[in-house]
Amino acid sequence: MAAPAASLRHDAGVIGLVGLAHMISHFSQLLLAPLFPWLKDALQASYTELGFLMTLFFVVSCSVQAASGFLVDRWGPRPILFAGLALLATAAFGYALSPGYWSVAFFSVIAGIGNGVFHPVNYTLLNRKVSAPRLGHAYSVHGVTGSLGWALAPAMLVPLAMLFSWRVALAAAGSLSLAVLATLWLSRNRLALPAAAPAHVAAGAAHFDFLRIPAVWMCFGFFFFYAVVLSTIQAFAPEAARQLHGVPVTLAAMCVTVYMVLGALGMVFGGFLASDPARCEKIVGLGFGMAALVALAIGLASLPALAIPALFGAMGFASGIAGPSRDLLVKRSTPDNATGRVYGIVYSGLDIGQAIAPLFFGALMDQGQYRGVWLGLVLMQAALIASAFNVRRVRRTAPART
Repeated sequence: MAAPAASLRHDAGVIGLVGLAHMISHFSQLLLAPLFPWLKDALQASYTELGFLMTLFFVVSCSVQAASGFLVDRWGPRPILFAGLALLATAAFGYALSPGYWSVAFFSVIAGIGNGVFHPVNYTLLNRKVSAPRLGHAYSVHGVTGSLGWALAPAMLVPLAMLFSWRVALAAAGSLSLAVLATLWLSRNRLALPAAAPAHVAAGAAHFDFLRIPAVWMCFGFFFFYAVVLSTIQAFAPEAARQLHGVPVTLAAMCVTVYMVLGALGMVFGGFLASDPARCEKIVGLGFGMAALVALAIGLASLPALAIPALFGAMGFASGIAGPSRDLLVKRSTPDNATGRVYGIVYSGLDIGQAIAPLFFGALMDQGQYRGVWLGLVLMQAALIASAFNVRRVRRTAPART
């Protein structure tokens, strides 16, 4: 249930703080992938082995995310948020000090634990503290800051690694996470929120009733396919495009940042489109359909190298338009007072998709199947669109909840 009407200043403060936390969550997800060229040599690892580090991170994050939703509903989101940020900072410093591959793997587990709390925390804060008329824009800002976090990671880490070393780059990432934690601590009163358990739950009603709602599981499937697409774009698509179209290394390194920055702009536009929740599935289908066409062109057409970053930007903008409507898919399927639990389960689909994708697409990269990477990406985008409309279908046919 959205919060009652509140002042713009109040809503903007909550949205800004939640967005800052979300930026660090996404930033921390990409601490390793931009540094693969350095880590491959330093750790004597293959692309498949490096992909396993991402798999480990997201498997752990998935497990924690499903559980943390219950903790958020039980204890409130603020202490869970602070713990997650502290763990992400610890993991970044741990990466920087790691002597070998398995030490990096250990800190991937720590980072996964920290990352797993953010979606249940963030959406609980937004849905319960931001007034209903501003929720679409809140989702837009939330998505924008996440995309900016993804964009910031390669833009910050790669230059630092080139100028100094990959260890210095990761230590700087840990310092940034600590700075954000300190900022949120100083503004902690804005994030105060009591536990969500209503009287009927406290009296003994089942905590797991929401798991019987078909739309919840359709949303889970939607986010699984979304995560496969996103993980592939972040970790492997730039290198696959570089091999297919002869893109210089410097241009290929820009592709993810261009994708994320244009994706953030698309989310700003998408926030206005999301003002009408009834059309959210259509907006999702349109945005990801356009992105799939761009991906198909990159995979099959003969293109000049200079066009590739621009096409990544077009793909990011189209996907960004769908972002706020994507979040409304979940909100429209969420029972009152179960926000943390629903978002914990649904968004664990993100982690599972991001855990599986690096293994499959990393193997394609090791085999030199660069065109296969792009065609697989198109196939996953088509499945993503179909799953969005399945959410609407099961929501319309499901019996009313009491």
